[in-house]
Amino acid sequence: MHSLAQEIQGFSKHRLKKQSTLVTTVTGRKLLERRGDGGEGEVEQVDELDPGSGCGFVEDKSLDLQVGVIRPFLLLASQDAAHDIDTLQKCKVSHVLNVAYGVTNLFPDLLVYKTLQILDLPETDITSCLGECCSFIDQAREQEGVVLVHCNAGVSRSCSIVIGYLMLREGLSFDDAYNQVKLARPSVRPNPGFYQQLQNYKP
Repeated sequence: MHSLAQEIQGFSKHRLKKQSTLVTTVTGRKLLERRGDGGEGEVEQVDELDPGSGCGFVEDKSLDLQVGVIRPFLLLASQDAAHDIDTLQKCKVSHVLNVAYGVTNLFPDLLVYKTLQILDLPETDITSCLGECCSFIDQAREQEGVVLVHCNAGVSRSCSIVIGYLMLREGLSFDDAYNQVKLARPSVRPNPGFYQQLQNYKP
């Protein structure tokens, strides 16, 4: 019979589905390890964020509740944050722009939702969705609300919409918009098609 240790050693890392893991080092630093579908990873220190700000990392090994503050009225996150009422309330979210495919809106009585089911595929025309999405963000801003933009992981579709918004409404170049969004939410990574479409986008 195999011992437990042998079973653990024989367990392929590729079979693990977990996307991110919170690790506390011996010195007490907290690091968030992220792993993409291709096995590539990145590590980010998370303990320097002000825990009192409300919009930061929540210590939970399975959920991604990090909210990127792009502008005071514009936030970027994953579906985990969009489904977490505590996070939504802390961040004073009033409007939610859901650009995921097949993700339900959990709080229709409390929040104003707009849903566009966008597929995270390089051939999807992301720029054709920008006008509608930007109008909804403008509506939230005019009502002095806060809009949370999310997809499934908060990495490709939603960040592309937010980058497009900054280009369209603030006249930023693609590089400037991308860098601002990346700074607010370091895990963002538009798929290659979206990246190229936004690079070539002329509002």
